[in-house]
Amino acid sequence: MSFLYMETNPVNKSTIKLLSFDIDNTLIEFHTYKSNFRKIWEQYKPSNDVLLTYNTGRLIDDVLNLIKTKVLPEPDYIISGVGTHIYNYKTKSVVKEFNDILDDGWNLEAVEKVVKGITHPISDQPSRFQHAYKRSYFLHDAEPALIESIEKDFIKANMDINLVYSGNQFLDVLPKWANKGNALQWLLRNLDIEFCEVVVAGDSGNDSAMFDLKDVKGIVVANAHEELYAYTKHRQVYHSEKEQGDGIIEGLVFYDVLPEEANCAVDVDHTDDFFVQQELNNMASEDEDEKIALIKEGYKKAVEALKKNITPLGFSACSIEDNITHGTDVNYHSVWARDGAITVIGSLPLIHDEEIHKCQRQTLLTLLEHISRNGQIPSNVRIKDNVPDYSGVGGICSIDSGIWVIIALYEYVNVTKDIEFLRTHIDDIKKTMNWLGAHDSNNDALLEIPEAGDWTDLFGRSYNILYDEILWYRSNVCFGRMLEMLGDSEQAGEYIRWSQVIKKEIVQNFWPSTKQQMFNSVSFAEKQFTLGDTSYLIAQTTPFDFSWRCDTLGNILAFLHGTVDSEKAHQTFRFMLGAGVNDPFPVANVYPVVMPGDPDWRPYYTVNLLNLPNHYHNGGIWPFVGGFWVKFVNKLGQKEMAISELYKLALINKEGMSEEWEFTEWAHGVTGKPMGKAYQAWSAAQYISACHDLKITK
Repeated sequence: MSFLYMETNPVNKSTIKLLSFDIDNTLIEFHTYKSNFRKIWEQYKPSNDVLLTYNTGRLIDDVLNLIKTKVLPEPDYIISGVGTHIYNYKTKSVVKEFNDILDDGWNLEAVEKVVKGITHPISDQPSRFQHAYKRSYFLHDAEPALIESIEKDFIKANMDINLVYSGNQFLDVLPKWANKGNALQWLLRNLDIEFCEVVVAGDSGNDSAMFDLKDVKGIVVANAHEELYAYTKHRQVYHSEKEQGDGIIEGLVFYDVLPEEANCAVDVDHTDDFFVQQELNNMASEDEDEKIALIKEGYKKAVEALKKNITPLGFSACSIEDNITHGTDVNYHSVWARDGAITVIGSLPLIHDEEIHKCQRQTLLTLLEHISRNGQIPSNVRIKDNVPDYSGVGGICSIDSGIWVIIALYEYVNVTKDIEFLRTHIDDIKKTMNWLGAHDSNNDALLEIPEAGDWTDLFGRSYNILYDEILWYRSNVCFGRMLEMLGDSEQAGEYIRWSQVIKKEIVQNFWPSTKQQMFNSVSFAEKQFTLGDTSYLIAQTTPFDFSWRCDTLGNILAFLHGTVDSEKAHQTFRFMLGAGVNDPFPVANVYPVVMPGDPDWRPYYTVNLLNLPNHYHNGGIWPFVGGFWVKFVNKLGQKEMAISELYKLALINKEGMSEEWEFTEWAHGVTGKPMGKAYQAWSAAQYISACHDLKITK
């Protein structure tokens, strides 16, 4: 029996023939012209005839200058002046037939006369924004009632015009047929292109007319004004997680216009960096064939190790047959939400292996079937009797367990297209999102985590913890994407928009800077922020203090999940290389470790001698984190180094406690001696995932 489902996604991805994109703050940053779009478009643009059209408030000469200076790639058409001109780039000429229809009822002098009667402060925009079919003004903070009254003034003057107000400051007065949507509609009819074969994109209110075309597909970038979001929230649009040009690329990948690789392209080359170059020099003496051979051997052994964890209820945390348990270790004989979810995500490349696929689905099903009445996903479910446990060590609630399951469910459905499975569980998952959201007790978009309430159990982190906030951001995106799969664009947009708020709060609170904007009333932590700058996201903040330590996994996930850009990620990468978190093996989970006598030291770190310095969560080496690390390095564009790190990861996975290839739970941070349980499911799964990321398997 096969478990692979291919139900059609409610978002119709029919063949795209034309793109119609706003420019400012959609394709490029308005002030700096910064954008990755031209480079990516020219590298990955489709071979079939997809027409690229700019649909902008800029005038033609402005747009031509952006093309000439290589800010933007060459298009096929330019719709300029908020829909008042159409320019054929190939023939280098204005399409005069379109302008003929704009003359009807348009009187420039009459427009200026009405505008002079407006009592609210209003002023002309620079002359470069004006032409015969467009008058543009600055009108700040105008209420809807004022815009309505201006429209009525034009009606009284017997003028049928088109009024466009955007960005809470820009007012455009245009001929009645002129706007970005009408101009696009005229162009499409003349090109014999259906609306459903078009993708439009924008960031502000003057882009809304493009989204009005029936069945048109849309991209709303993450930096879009609230006015555009409100206008499009009931429409089938893709809400990008990224801003401006990067958001457009993300949307084009979603609509299958660009390949997946376009999303992973890095726009900055750091190969000449000292620490990067040092690592590359160290690698020069390594035998490439030997490395690849061991990596491939490890891949085969990882699949075998993963299958040791298959049980009737899903993936166990570690192989039950190969580990003797005593005391609290019996908990390993469970389907753990966190471990299971990470194992499902890592093993998704093996979806066509029916035995593994069945276990992936069952892991999620076991956890979803035990969601509590208020939406809490269990920490684990005992395999012997199917009994859930909702807490961890000491009865402390495990916050990240539920978050990981939401992320894993999205990743699973995204690969299998099993929409019916998603539809069955979406209401319960929504309760989980509400349960998690209730941990944001002060409504600042960040969760407040109890001490030792996540994967670093028995390790004293609390309140706003980087790792948990990164996952919280990702879970909001994933839940939004799942709603998108079910056709609920309105709710999907709400969650994805909220994820952007979470992202901004994470960067603001976890990336200290002496340049941070200070307010009249500041917390102790904000004052401390001004003492220095970091090159990474710090581990935690509370109302009373914060930790300068570097949480390796939190920072890795921040880049993999898109919370920070490649420039910040490289700063973090450079710091972690310098600190040696990947030596002797990838990677230690925290730097620097907590020593006895440190303010962060807790007496319970000596329980079972687990969290001594360089042990367990106090600087221990975690192979499953190493898998994420390899993908982090590869996403930075350092594939050669990523292969070397994967080789080191293969070495630690091979270095067993009693025999080779035990894929142990963790290792000592200095000696690299393997510790914990053997045949750990997530160690094997994330090694498999890293191999597929680098395309090194069999």
